[in-house]
Amino acid sequence: MGLRFFLLVNKQGQTRVAQYYQYKDVETRMTLEAEIIRKCLARTERQIIFRRYASLYFIVGADNDENELAILEFIHMVVETMDQYFEGVIMFNIDKAHFILDEMIANGEIVETNKTRIIAPIRVIDKMDKLTSN
Repeated sequence: MGLRFFLLVNKQGQTRVAQYYQYKDVETRMTLEAEIIRKCLARTERQIIFRRYASLYFIVGADNDENELAILEFIHMVVETMDQYFEGVIMFNIDKAHFILDEMIANGEIVETNKTRIIAPIRVIDKMDKLTSN
């Protein structure tokens, strides 16, 4: 398993999206997130790979043998994909953010990087939601 978790955290250290690919109970997750956020804001940890975009930190925990540069490129891809779908504002629909991550990562492995194929199923759901709401 390559990826262990994916977090989106704002500058105040509040977790906005948390996706885990290995079971951890809620208490362990909260402790882990607090420790990771502290380390990222202090910029001291190497095994945790993160990148800051505007007011959000995109944080990935990965195995030691994962290529850090590849993970940074993947984070950039996630940001571009979410930006394309949400049109600049990510935090309006957390469920859709999780859906995007689920389309890109399965079982801790990156399975899709094509933005069009990632967003297509979400657009279908959006169309179905519009049809059923009318």
